[in-house]
Amino acid sequence: DGNSQLSAYERKRLKNLTENAKFFAALKLHEVWLRLINHVCNLEMFDSSRARPKKVKEETVRRRSMRLQRIEPSGILMPEVPAQAEAEEYPQVPAGPLPMIPEDQAESSKLTEDLLVMWMSISEVFLATISYMMLFRYRDNLSRMVLREENIKKVVKSRVSSMAIHPSESILFVAAGDKIGQIGLWNVDCKSEEGAHVFVPHNFLVSCMHFSPFNPAHLLSLSNETLRCGDVTRAVFDEICRGEDLSSFAFLEDTASTAVVGHWDGKITLVDRRTPGTSPELSADIGFKRTRTVHVHPVNKQYFLAAGSVDVCIYDVRCLKPTGNKPVSTLKGHTKSVASAYFSPVTGNRVVTVCADDMLRHNNNTGRWLTRFQAVWDPKQEDCFVVGSMARPRQIQVFQDTGKLLHSFSNLDCLGSVCSINIVHPTKNILVGGNSSGRLHVF
Repeated sequence: DGNSQLSAYERKRLKNLTENAKFFAALKLHEVWLRLINHVCNLEMFDSSRARPKKVKEETVRRRSMRLQRIEPSGILMPEVPAQAEAEEYPQVPAGPLPMIPEDQAESSKLTEDLLVMWMSISEVFLATISYMMLFRYRDNLSRMVLREENIKKVVKSRVSSMAIHPSESILFVAAGDKIGQIGLWNVDCKSEEGAHVFVPHNFLVSCMHFSPFNPAHLLSLSNETLRCGDVTRAVFDEICRGEDLSSFAFLEDTASTAVVGHWDGKITLVDRRTPGTSPELSADIGFKRTRTVHVHPVNKQYFLAAGSVDVCIYDVRCLKPTGNKPVSTLKGHTKSVASAYFSPVTGNRVVTVCADDMLRHNNNTGRWLTRFQAVWDPKQEDCFVVGSMARPRQIQVFQDTGKLLHSFSNLDCLGSVCSINIVHPTKNILVGGNSSGRLHVF
């Protein structure tokens, strides 16, 4: 049906492809691969003390064929063959891409085509199975993460508006900013009252924080009027940039020397930490009425994402100028104000946004007393993100990029409030959620 425009050969080829697909489905390669994966997983759990000792490898003697040594079976040394004559006998393969055509054929045949289709089919099954197993393990890891009473602490005085988690794998260290300019630092592993301390480097809401990817001894924080760097080696909060209506920032390179800064009034500025003074390098009008978040592409650092009123656009930082800036891409669809937008952590091929239009059938209407939700990607999983929820019982939800709900973090005894701001550890299975009373919850 619908193939009346195809030639006889094309219809026959389509029929062959369909029959091949049915054949491979009948082989049940998917089930076989699952059994193989489970077998491998069981082997990983095998007690190492019972493992057989490795045999000492015997030194192998490298053998050379008699032909390469130019010796006939009788032991007589053969005359050396000129390189040109050998090249004529064994023609050289040209450089560059080569078509997949068998040596004994002048052009591709149906048998060759069927072989390649088979190769492609089993490869797709293999990759799909690997993806399924990775997602299965990921969900299993999520289900093992729990919240205990000793991992809840009031870290700042007021409502949590931003968080950052240190990349260390030995000590769990979290920073939280609130709406009155405080920054709380909490060593979660320290169970005494000395584990958390509060600093006041800002006068207004701390809307964005990041540990430097180049030097984790630096914690950069942004408030309405200033961007600061908390340098623990000198025990000082340096002022990097001073301005008005600052809303968010993101590093433009792995050295964290330069950053793109968003403003509540819609404009964008570029900051270079290496230049003296606290003035930005460039101020650019991108046509937004409001810019709430900015985020830099994880691979192609020249691109950054800006989210505003109903706007979600991608810009090229190399093309920015004071006025007349055009986005390289516009992500349309939202009808109400957008709270945040972020590239996926590995490839940047996806963008997750949170908007007051409740897309994903997700209740995002936090009202005036709660910090607006921000969906953040799990750095360890390219296609999964974490976001707060207004649902009861109170919970933090994990979605796949398809919109499928993978897991809900909840605890009837320990979690009775909405966690608007959440963050995931870059390498460990740790989630931290912050609520409107300044408390952090660590799963």
